Amino acid sequence: MLLHTFYEGLEIHRDDKLVYGRFLKPHTVLSTSRCQGGLRGDLLYLCNHQSCEAGSHSSDKAKLVLTDPDGYQAMILSPKGLPPEKCALLGTAANMRLLTVKSASFEELTVVVAVTGGVETNAARAGDPAMGHEGPDGYKPVSEFEPKKEKDPDHGTINIMVFVNRPLAPGAMVRGVSMITEAKTCALQELGVNSRYSPLPASGTGTDQIGLAAMNIEGVKCLTGGGHHIKLGELMGRTVLAAVKEVLIRQNGMTPDRQCSVKIHLERFNKRADGRCKMTSLDLVGLISQYLSPENRELLGNNYLAFFHDPWVVAATAALVHLKDKFTWDILPILLWPEIMGAFGGQLAAAVSGRTDKVSEYSAVLAPLPCNSSDSDFLNLAAKALALGLADKW
Repeated sequence: MLLHTFYEGLEIHRDDKLVYGRFLKPHTVLSTSRCQGGLRGDLLYLCNHQSCEAGSHSSDKAKLVLTDPDGYQAMILSPKGLPPEKCALLGTAANMRLLTVKSASFEELTVVVAVTGGVETNAARAGDPAMGHEGPDGYKPVSEFEPKKEKDPDHGTINIMVFVNRPLAPGAMVRGVSMITEAKTCALQELGVNSRYSPLPASGTGTDQIGLAAMNIEGVKCLTGGGHHIKLGELMGRTVLAAVKEVLIRQNGMTPDRQCSVKIHLERFNKRADGRCKMTSLDLVGLISQYLSPENRELLGNNYLAFFHDPWVVAATAALVHLKDKFTWDILPILLWPEIMGAFGGQLAAAVSGRTDKVSEYSAVLAPLPCNSSDSDFLNLAAKALALGLADKW
């Protein structure tokens, strides 16, 4: 099914679980495709395929992606009438029907972006602990993380295809991939997406893929730049940022309103038994409840959804989390941990209770803490501050 034709050299198609860009004129492609990846000038298609349904990466078809990528690519593309050797193929568990397409132009320049994506289970930060190592004999596990269960949703891949209607020099192609990656990370930053593998904000997912295609025009000089100060870089950054945010709303329901949540701000500090960083609302209710009277525990249990989305409480929680990051990154000296975190913990308690006259009192209760900025200690500090405020609120 033809979805749209852009400039004079590109068609975007969707065929069941396959989305692809068909080149009406020659394009140079730089991609992360396993089979036809790298810098290529002989391709006719840039494709994105839903290789499996969420939570079923154990299927025989999905396993072929690692064990026989060429065979897998032929199995997917040949029945669609696409020559595998002329296609760069990206793979994901995200739904192709939730594809987001954006375009932007300036004078003669046009950029088209086609994105699928999800981040619920696979969001990660650059430098997070790896799960496996590829050696001479293939992949082997190297981490504490347990495999996800079949019942766990798994749509954690952001696949980005970008098309440009002007030729790009090889260096500009690489610079473009850098800009695309920055824009994706900015989208995750604006949505407050957390890593599932460390107590830090996410910068992508563990399986993200990119394809950048630039149309070749005989006699037209290649563009040589694509950074922040060049219009091409602006168009790529702006369209990718918008497309990634929109597709995460479609795939994960990750709206800004939903992300306005105490639980979401705190969940990355809760390390589960499987090694991943995640927390349910009921987990947080239980953590706070240990500091509450039985009566207030019942009130929290009946009202926690509205409470966790209260903008004042979310704002104060976000401020406390931001300070925790500053200590982690050595911007703030650890010796000041008790007084700074006690003071801002008092602000969080006051945001909950509405008793701004009691900030000093709350801070005095929270401040006598050891100089320990561990994630579990921080989570307990936040829970205690929330409980202090709740005791006065009710």
